[in-house]
Amino acid sequence: MESKTGNSEKKAREYDVFKDSLLRYLGYANEVGEAFRVLVPVSLVRLSYVVASTYVAADSVDKGYKMSQKVSDSADWSYKCKRVGIATGDTLVWQGFASVAVPGFTINRICWASRHVLSRVASLLAPVRNWSVVAIGLGCIPFIIKPIDRAVDHAMDATLRKLYENP
Repeated sequence: MESKTGNSEKKAREYDVFKDSLLRYLGYANEVGEAFRVLVPVSLVRLSYVVASTYVAADSVDKGYKMSQKVSDSADWSYKCKRVGIATGDTLVWQGFASVAVPGFTINRICWASRHVLSRVASLLAPVRNWSVVAIGLGCIPFIIKPIDRAVDHAMDATLRKLYENP
């Protein structure tokens, strides 16, 4: 998942611990929590959202810090604050939608629909049905990530980013 602050992306992107390491999987914690909702207490599902939201907040702070290092010390203070605020806010909004809100809702609805359909199969034992729902939810995660990322990018490019990007 890449947030695009500015008009162009670097071809050779620098290493980003939040996107290029195993730490990235913390952003998917809530999707995993939603997939297991049928088997675990709701408190564990909520905890998965805390983990994912903490990842989002940490990535946002990191992007703001990196922007503060990029902006020249000779730049005026208000310009620097604006650039840092935009980098932090853009990442926070993008990650909030692309990593937490939209995929969590999507997996929740996929699992709900799967459970509903599987409950119509009378011969399926409850544990088999529940584990099938979990498997379907987990199996969908890799397929929803890129389309959601692109949709959030498109939505932000068409709305919020127009407010702060230079023409």
